[in-house]
Amino acid sequence: MARPFEVTRQPGFSAIAIACFVLLYLPIVLLVIYSFNAGESISQWEGFSLRWYASAWENEQIQAATIRSVVIATGASLIATSAAVLAALATTRTAPWRGRTIVFALVNQPLMVPEIVTAVALLIFFSMIKVATGYTGLWYLILAHAAFCIPFAYMPVRARLQGMDLSLEQAGADLYGTPVKVFRHITLPQLWPGILAGAMLAFVISLDDVVITEFVKSAGQDTLPTYMLGQIRRTITPEINAISTALLAVSILLVTAFFFISRTRK
Repeated sequence: MARPFEVTRQPGFSAIAIACFVLLYLPIVLLVIYSFNAGESISQWEGFSLRWYASAWENEQIQAATIRSVVIATGASLIATSAAVLAALATTRTAPWRGRTIVFALVNQPLMVPEIVTAVALLIFFSMIKVATGYTGLWYLILAHAAFCIPFAYMPVRARLQGMDLSLEQAGADLYGTPVKVFRHITLPQLWPGILAGAMLAFVISLDDVVITEFVKSAGQDTLPTYMLGQIRRTITPEINAISTALLAVSILLVTAFFFISRTRK
């Protein structure tokens, strides 16, 4: 009797898997190690030191860019998650309607279209508004990030809704509960883990974004990633490694929290 096909038993599988992990994670490990380098070289170890973390902490430009990044990511996450919840309810908690597949595709459009295309489109759109209104504040970046983050918030919320039992909502409706009351007292308490997971994922995506920010931002609106990009163009010091390590730690914490929150519980 022929054995079932198992990819792990194929010749060379272990070597290819190890090579992939090394290529993925060895550069990150080196980045973290050299963030503690005492010297200014990013390739020559000169001793252990927290010098560059202290330098980044005291850098006023980094402080301003970090605050700006957090403000933008928070605003974009709130807007994207609110829109994602409404879209998820419309595509999962209603009777089938014509055009639902098109709406689903439109909501997930940023995932299918290259980010540079979205960035150029937002640049043109917001440039027209800037010319007409003269306003050049942070709201352009917040809205641009929100538009890009909607599908990232939408997928966990939609997955959560699809996994929820409809019997409680139907029972609430049978007891003359209005749609608003049913949503508030039955759907929302069950949905909040998906909403929180989607919000955290949108926050991380916004916090790390470079392409859309570079195209949409005005003068003096550098976020932490674009500040780092600008510094790399001039000179590279372990301070960039320290900032990258801090961002990596924040991203790992949020993604880990996202995993545990979005995981289906018995």
